[in-house]
Amino acid sequence: MNHSNARETITEEIKIKAPADRIFVALTSPEERVKWWGTEGRFKTTHMESDLRPGGKWLMRGSGIGGRPFTVQGVYREIQRPNVLAFTWLPSWQDDALESLVRFDLEETDGTTTVRLTHSGLTTESARTQHRGWPDILAWLRAYLERRD
Repeated sequence: MNHSNARETITEEIKIKAPADRIFVALTSPEERVKWWGTEGRFKTTHMESDLRPGGKWLMRGSGIGGRPFTVQGVYREIQRPNVLAFTWLPSWQDDALESLVRFDLEETDGTTTVRLTHSGLTTESARTQHRGWPDILAWLRAYLERRD
């Protein structure tokens, strides 16, 4: 049970018509991540590196609003393929950024997977404001996976 302050946590949930393992790959594979994480002119991932093991580093690069480059990096904390993926998150665009934690829980039933995202450790108002994009990100993930089938 996570006892961190609820105000410091963002939780989102979405259902995707795809197996959990397929979604896990889309989340962790550099080749796949760049295909769906972003939208032209707003936030587009162009590069990802991923050392998929606990303690392994990951990094994502791309261009934000107005073409400004960004980097997000972190370390994998928990990997239980295909149900749990947790990693630290440190974005370059936030001056006072502290490392926070992103966790995906995937629960598959009859070929449809409930994806629950928990982003915790967002201790400041600006951190929470700058991470309101998760519903969009999850929608991009769903569109990508459901379009492929």
